[in-house]
Amino acid sequence: MSLLFRRASLASLGLAFGLSALALSPLMAQDTAPAQPAPAQPAAPAQPAAPVDPNAVVATINGQTLTEADLALAEGELSQQFAQMPPEQRRAAALSAAIEIKVMAAQAVTTGLDKDPDFQRRMAFLQQRALHGEMVEKVVLGKVTDAEIRARYDQEIANTPPTNEVHARHILVKTKEEADTIIKQLDGGADFQKLANEHTSDPSGKTSGGDLGWFGPGQMVPEFDKAVFALAVGKYTEQPVQSQFGWHVIQVEDKRAKQPPAFDQVKDQARQAVIRDKYIALVKSLRAEAKVEIPDEKLKKTVDALENTK
Repeated sequence: MSLLFRRASLASLGLAFGLSALALSPLMAQDTAPAQPAPAQPAAPAQPAAPVDPNAVVATINGQTLTEADLALAEGELSQQFAQMPPEQRRAAALSAAIEIKVMAAQAVTTGLDKDPDFQRRMAFLQQRALHGEMVEKVVLGKVTDAEIRARYDQEIANTPPTNEVHARHILVKTKEEADTIIKQLDGGADFQKLANEHTSDPSGKTSGGDLGWFGPGQMVPEFDKAVFALAVGKYTEQPVQSQFGWHVIQVEDKRAKQPPAFDQVKDQARQAVIRDKYIALVKSLRAEAKVEIPDEKLKKTVDALENTK
């Protein structure tokens, strides 16, 4: 399966734990909270906030009005600067910043800074960058449908070859001699889990009988990976397996077909893949229609190579 979906498994665990906490918290609250007397009268329902007129004037600076729409834009653009402030102060901080920007900008025009060639180039680039953002927002993000996201998920699943997962244990030791001794004990009928608890140098395996849980191909170092997937269920390695960590004795507990992640677990990743594909397709179509000339041949080859990787 693509990296997109391989990485989703751990993230989905966090999501599952989060949802479990949300589901359990009301029940826990019922068990632990002291009983409260019923109120004499039901609380009045919360009133919805009145809609804000975007054209309403918030402030006037040297005769120029600053509207609610201007203030909302300032709050959005400067949101990171105000992230640590209490919510009730953010509006005032945004207004103060907007006033500061307006008076400084006015002074810059008075002194002719707006005519500076470097400034004009920067302004032209910022305008183009903003328009690029509008294209992405309206033409790419705004056009993504749930059907396309589901289709991308189904495509990824269909293109993924079936693989097996293995549940294994291991005993990690420093020398081959130690590993050989452990294998001889196993041949004599010793319990693998007991030997793992006694001898493994893997901290996580000292109390779990060397349990590694379930994992798929490629998740372990190559030497370990090759050995563990070659073993039959219930068997252990007859020869020690060396890796960068030391010498392993491995036992396979079980095998099963690897199940793909549920759609809801990777929906966001699938959506990002659809967005990426739409964006690349749009750029390629526009680039194909544009006349682009790069006089520097070396630079042109580098740019062309970069474009071909998208």
